[in-house]
Amino acid sequence: MRQKLLNEGAKELSYEIREIVKKADQLRKLGINIFWENIGDPIQKNAEVPAWMKEIIANLVMDNKTYSYCHSKGILATREFLADINNKREGAKVSAEDILFFNGTGDAIAKIYQYLNFTARVIGPSPAYSTHSSAEAAHAHQEPLTYKLDPNNHWYPDIDDLYKKIKYNPNVVGILIINPDNPTGMVYPLDSLKKIVQIAREFKLMLISDEIYMNITYNGARAYSLAEVIEDVPGIAIKGISKEFPWPGSRCGWMEFYNRDKDHQFHKLCSAMENAKMLEVCSTTLPQLSIPKIMGDPRYIPYREDANKKIGNRSKLIADILGSIPELKFNETYGAFYNTIIFKDGVLKNGQTLPIENPEAKQLVEHWTKDENMNKDKRFVYYLLASTGICVVPISSFCSELQGFRVTLLEENEEVLRSVFTRLRNAIIEYIHSSPMITGEKELKLAKI
Repeated sequence: MRQKLLNEGAKELSYEIREIVKKADQLRKLGINIFWENIGDPIQKNAEVPAWMKEIIANLVMDNKTYSYCHSKGILATREFLADINNKREGAKVSAEDILFFNGTGDAIAKIYQYLNFTARVIGPSPAYSTHSSAEAAHAHQEPLTYKLDPNNHWYPDIDDLYKKIKYNPNVVGILIINPDNPTGMVYPLDSLKKIVQIAREFKLMLISDEIYMNITYNGARAYSLAEVIEDVPGIAIKGISKEFPWPGSRCGWMEFYNRDKDHQFHKLCSAMENAKMLEVCSTTLPQLSIPKIMGDPRYIPYREDANKKIGNRSKLIADILGSIPELKFNETYGAFYNTIIFKDGVLKNGQTLPIENPEAKQLVEHWTKDENMNKDKRFVYYLLASTGICVVPISSFCSELQGFRVTLLEENEEVLRSVFTRLRNAIIEYIHSSPMITGEKELKLAKI
């Protein structure tokens, strides 16, 4: 081409949650049965959408207006319904005009960074969820800017780390919260949220809260929405139905703008995203129409409570299986449906292996792991995949210096869940106690590939 096409930030657009699927598919073609613990899709893990929800959606499909464009911001009745839900809580109030629909929360996240000033930075949690960190880094043409979640303190945010990074970086214009958190399953304590709001007020920042898992909490936890704590600070909450109904294929999410009138620059950003949506015409109509009918149905809250209880039971089961391994830092989860499990310092070493029966799969893994500088948790993940068929995601791929992996809490079949995680436990123990391969021996094997 006569000019370079990609900007420097494009290299940050990686998504290991999906990238690991490419490796798993190669092994699957070799006859290895894959257990997918890499992606948060309840439907793929045997979740059943209730029949009454399907009936509501089926009836909407038969309604001719379902096939029409809707208002650029979203269906008015749905926005009014969502505003009413928010306004019944104590905290910041919104109107239907403060709500803007998108084709999924990923679309919403991308729009924020598309219209930010190119020097503006948003600091987010680490381990980081890839959709946020990749979009922010690509926008800034730099590595993601993050604050620490502390595995030694229930994965709670390190407020001192956050404060210092904001104080000494004047380009920071916003703080990202993912609550409940992906990938750790942590629920932000109320005290931490209040301190984050204080920091935003002190430095005149906006707050962004990804609340896609807000109604998925369990084992006694309670998640506080941004609206409940934000007071007079400008902010955006990002919400959707993909995890909650669950209907991930709906690609339906929305933003709620808080305190839009408190800051002129923040108001301009909100207006830019509204104008961009008008150029697109609108977001998908069918899932928007379903929201008041499903969430307003008296069966919805009991359904959600029962689903949350089941996730909580699975989190306890996983804790029983993995929590006693001394080489791991294990935190129980209280929200979303993930757990991030960390290897203690020095546990992972180059050359550790797991037995791989399929010789072609073994050759593939040895080829994938030939780089001595590869993150050690990624190396573990590849050996785990080829040896057991269990597909997890390395935590180093979540903008973290920690070494570990993320699993889901989604498998509805308890027998399968117990079997997979017992197998995972045995593989972890075998891997960390395996004898590292002698360098010369490894090079000889790789030379044969």
